[in-house]
Amino acid sequence: MTRLLEILISLAIVVALYLVVGLALPSSRHLVEKIETNRKLTIVFDTLNSFRRFKDWNTLVLRDPAMQVTLSGPEEGEGAQLDYASDKKGVGKGSWKIVESVPREKVAFAIENQERGSNKRTEFTFKPTGRNNRNVEITQTYDVDYGWNLIGRYAGLYVTRHVGDDMKMGLTRLVNMLAAVPNVDYAVKDSKMSTPKVIERPAEDLLVVSAGAVERGNAQIQASMTANSEWIKRVMDANGLEAVGPLRIVTTDLGRETYTFDVVQPVRKKDGSAITSVATQGPVQHVQSPASKAAMASYTGYMAELENVRNALRAWAATHGYEVKDRAFEDYKSGVAGAFTENGQFDVYWPVK
Repeated sequence: MTRLLEILISLAIVVALYLVVGLALPSSRHLVEKIETNRKLTIVFDTLNSFRRFKDWNTLVLRDPAMQVTLSGPEEGEGAQLDYASDKKGVGKGSWKIVESVPREKVAFAIENQERGSNKRTEFTFKPTGRNNRNVEITQTYDVDYGWNLIGRYAGLYVTRHVGDDMKMGLTRLVNMLAAVPNVDYAVKDSKMSTPKVIERPAEDLLVVSAGAVERGNAQIQASMTANSEWIKRVMDANGLEAVGPLRIVTTDLGRETYTFDVVQPVRKKDGSAITSVATQGPVQHVQSPASKAAMASYTGYMAELENVRNALRAWAATHGYEVKDRAFEDYKSGVAGAFTENGQFDVYWPVK
C-alpha cells in the first residue's frame, strides 16, 4: 500500500511539473532568417509571388519529390494556393496560400500542415542593401500559435531546429536558383519594352539564310541583312510566294567582335495552296517550323539594344516558371533600315518548353 502511494505521489509530482513547465513555455513562436542575393528586386519578388518555382526552392518537395501538388486560385498574388498530399511519414497533407502581396516589398503565406499549432504563417520581406543598393536582403519569418495546448508548447521547443533549419535551407536554395536567372529588370518604369507574355505560335513555312559571323558594326550588319533578304525575295518571286509578316532575325551568338545570325522570312503561296516544295537559290533554305509556345514582348529602340531585351525576356520566363529553348528571334516590324534608328519597332520572341 505504501509503495502504491509513493508511485501515485511521484506521478502527481511529474504531472504537476509538466503542467507548470508547460504553462511557463511560450504560447507562440517567432523565427527569423535572412539571406542576401545580387538579383534584381523584381526577379526576387516575382519568383516568390507565385508557386511556379516553388519546387525549385522550397524544402517540402525534398521530403517527397513524388507528392501530389494541385494549384488553385489566381496564378500569382493574393489567393494563389498550393495543396499537397503525400504518403510519406512527416509530410502528409497540407497547403500554402498567398494571403498578402505587396509589390517589391512583401509576400506572406498561410500554412496548413500536420504539425502542431495554428495560425501558421511565413512571410518574406525584401530590402535593397549593399553598395548602391545593388543587392536584396531577403528576410523570412515564421509564426505559429499554440494557445493553451501544452503538448504544442512543448513541440515549440523544437521548432527552431525543424522549421528553422528548413528556412535556412530553403533560402539557400532560393538564392542559388536566382543566380541562374539573367540579372535584368524587365519591369523598369517607363521601359521601352512591353510586359512579357507567353503566346501560341502557328506552324510556319520559312525561307532562311545563315548570315554567318558578321563583323560587329551597324553598316556591316545592315548590309548583310539587306543582301540576304534580297536572296530570299528572289526565291519568293521564283516560287509564287509572298511574305507573311515582317523579316525576322534569329540570333545565334553576339560576340565581342562578330554577330552570328540567320535572316528569316515566313512565307505562303500567293494562291493560298499548301507549300509542298520550294526551288531554292544560293544560300536560301526552306524550313517548316512546327507550332510552338514562346515568351514575347514588343520593343521600341535601336537594334543594338536587343541583346538586353532578350536577356530581360529570358529572366521573365525564368521567374514565371518557363524554360526557354532554341534561339531568340525578332520580327523587324520597321524593316531593316528602320531597325538601326531610335524608333525601330520589334517583336521579340524566345521559344519555351
